[in-house]
Amino acid sequence: MGNKDKDNYEAFKISNIRKAASEVYINLEKKHNVHALVDFDITETRKMIKQHFEKTGEKLSFSAFMINCVGKAVSDNKRVHALRKNRRKFIVFNEVDIATIVEREIEGESWPILYVIRSVDKRSLREIHNEIRNAQVAKEITDDFQKQIDFYLKFPRPLRLLYRRRIQNNPKVLKSYVGSVLITSVGITALNGGWGIPYVGHPLVITIGGIEKKPKVIKDKIEVRECLNVTLTFDHDNLDGAPAARFTAELKELIENGYGLAGIAN
Repeated sequence: MGNKDKDNYEAFKISNIRKAASEVYINLEKKHNVHALVDFDITETRKMIKQHFEKTGEKLSFSAFMINCVGKAVSDNKRVHALRKNRRKFIVFNEVDIATIVEREIEGESWPILYVIRSVDKRSLREIHNEIRNAQVAKEITDDFQKQIDFYLKFPRPLRLLYRRRIQNNPKVLKSYVGSVLITSVGITALNGGWGIPYVGHPLVITIGGIEKKPKVIKDKIEVRECLNVTLTFDHDNLDGAPAARFTAELKELIENGYGLAGIAN
């Protein structure tokens, strides 16, 4: 009976990366996040990206485009990325540091590595695109990531959790590690529509869902358009509905009008 039971499952050793990742979400249950499920018409935007590819042969990073749009919208609505210092203060940074996910292979497995792009609000789409493409292949990024994980796990778990708590309570240090905004994805190529609901600690999180065709009213006529499903997650302890709505309206306009794409070839 024992041998038969063993054949019904496989046991895998938990990697150091997984051990460290499981501690990221500790204390996040105390946050009061609000999720907005929206969609953006990216029909014209995708045409612009396709035209650039046909003209130059270069495949533009859609993540870079989204980061560029979010950076502009956050810069104009800075309260959305405020970090709480204590019960009495918010820290609102002038520069926008956006974290994104870069998939890299480590020890034979694909791992999402958090990569922070600094001062997005002062960068061009071309600069952001180039940095992301470099991050997707640079060996030093995976090497540094592994070293940080190994060093972190050398300490006893109580000390690790104390360290994490101190970081989370210091806005300047927290921003230096993980930025103040996170853009993540549930895999737009794998889904025909759908939204993702994140479980993260940033004051603003943009979760890119699937692309699907939807009927939209364009100049009083119904047309089938390509729409990107996006989840906007706000920290309700820092922000109320009105500024969140203003940010969402501006982000929608930027994405649907292809912000930054006109000058990408420069």
